[in-house]
Amino acid sequence: MPGPLEKYSRQVLFPEIGEDGQARLIQSQVVIFGCGALGTVQADALCRAGVGSLRIVDRDFLEESNLQRQTLFSEDDVQKGLPKAVAAEQRLRQINSQVRVEGLVADVNYKNIDQFVEGTHCILDATDNFETRFLINDVAVKYSIPWIYGAAVGSYGLSMTVIPFETPCLRCIFESLPPAGISPTCDTAGVLAPIVNIIASIQVAEAIKILTGNSHCTNRKLISFDVWKNCWKEYEIANARSEGKCPACQLGRFEFLEGKEGSTVTTLCGRDSVQISQGGGNSLDFEQLAKRLRHWGTVHFNQFLLRFNLDHYEIAVFPDGRGIVKGTKDTKVARSLYAKYIGS
Repeated sequence: MPGPLEKYSRQVLFPEIGEDGQARLIQSQVVIFGCGALGTVQADALCRAGVGSLRIVDRDFLEESNLQRQTLFSEDDVQKGLPKAVAAEQRLRQINSQVRVEGLVADVNYKNIDQFVEGTHCILDATDNFETRFLINDVAVKYSIPWIYGAAVGSYGLSMTVIPFETPCLRCIFESLPPAGISPTCDTAGVLAPIVNIIASIQVAEAIKILTGNSHCTNRKLISFDVWKNCWKEYEIANARSEGKCPACQLGRFEFLEGKEGSTVTTLCGRDSVQISQGGGNSLDFEQLAKRLRHWGTVHFNQFLLRFNLDHYEIAVFPDGRGIVKGTKDTKVARSLYAKYIGS
């Protein structure tokens, strides 16, 4: 098997993919929202599989505790203070130079998600909150883009494949946002790397089916797996769309995409942190900001972010003004600290 397919020869030998399927993969474009535990496994697998273009959107920067389960990163990446999307892009380019990799340091929201999914053939969910997932669901249904939901916490994980207007979408199953505090989080339950790898691998397998023209083989159920209790379950959801009145895929109401639902302040899973998203998108002058902040605490910055340590808190600021306040889950405290030291 000479030529560009040689790298993927073992995958091409799988008859359901073959040379035609691999050629489809090479021409495909995938977006991954989130580059933490699930996203790193997804990105690594898709890059090695030969997806033509891989766009990774993530708002966060690296910390040492990420290395337990976020497989693309190293201690060196942490020491450099790199954003996850930047470190992921650098690593993936080393893995497969034939794949066009784009790592974007951004907080996905209703104002920018359209540009991230333009030209995309499949979306993979690697986020940590339902608000963003509902936004992904809205844009996927609106533009008829297949997407694969995934979540993992503790030893337990879930996945569901959404093919708009063919299968139930996420809002067919969850019509509204789950109440805050009702579900365990990485903060309260931790997370085991094996369940992350299982769920992410399921998501990648579903994506490869879609991208190679085998969407009829995708899973049409909500599936769950507990790696500690050795428990695998499948939930029938086929009738969820026909039996309900889904705001998105039946009524065409894209409330999250239109900005009618959602917020600009987000408590981050597993981080004891709050994110503050500022409008305007102005570029901060880190040198000037650092000079001002050094009067109050220690400051370190590079071209990607500035980190300011004050007493029991850390404020990380990105060039567009978005900030992550670490050391509190109280949004009022986070807003106050951001306004006092960075600006309102």
